[in-house]
Amino acid sequence: MNAFVKESVNVNDYAQRIAEALPRGILLNTQGEKFNAMVIGWGHLGVLWSVPTFVVYVRRSRYTKAQLDSTGCFTVSVPLGGVNPVIQRVCGSQSGRDIDKAKEAGLTLVPAEAVAGSAVLEYPLTLECRVLYSQEQDLARLPEDIRARMYPQDVDGSFPLANRDPHTAYVGQIVSSYIIREKA
Repeated sequence: MNAFVKESVNVNDYAQRIAEALPRGILLNTQGEKFNAMVIGWGHLGVLWSVPTFVVYVRRSRYTKAQLDSTGCFTVSVPLGGVNPVIQRVCGSQSGRDIDKAKEAGLTLVPAEAVAGSAVLEYPLTLECRVLYSQEQDLARLPEDIRARMYPQDVDGSFPLANRDPHTAYVGQIVSSYIIREKA
């Protein structure tokens, strides 16, 4: 069994790296009935209600949404190097309802510190979050060009990319942040 060290970090010191990694895809991890990881390219790091927060967006039909709604917590895993194409493919296009994503993507799970869940060694910069607030988007309030491009009503909600399902925004309070390293 591998032993791991978690080096506590100030998330603000990594804000630029998170912002640069996000469009290439980072992992949103949940752990309800089983571990699940989903590639996300949208999110916000900031301060809301005087606490550090990370906001994630999850479509209505996603397995991740059901887990977030039942557990109220999540972890975010950010690569410090490049993205792993196997992790991106498995966690970005397949549903955790149907497969064991940790096994299929070759993820090394490390128990979280402050929330129920796991972090991912391969994407070692970790934010642990407790959901403070969630709200489903009102598609009618979006500009028409964004609505047409991101929420095409002729594409079923099971499609892994742009489809008709609105997102729910989950505001997570960052309760722990660290980098995972394997002990030598």
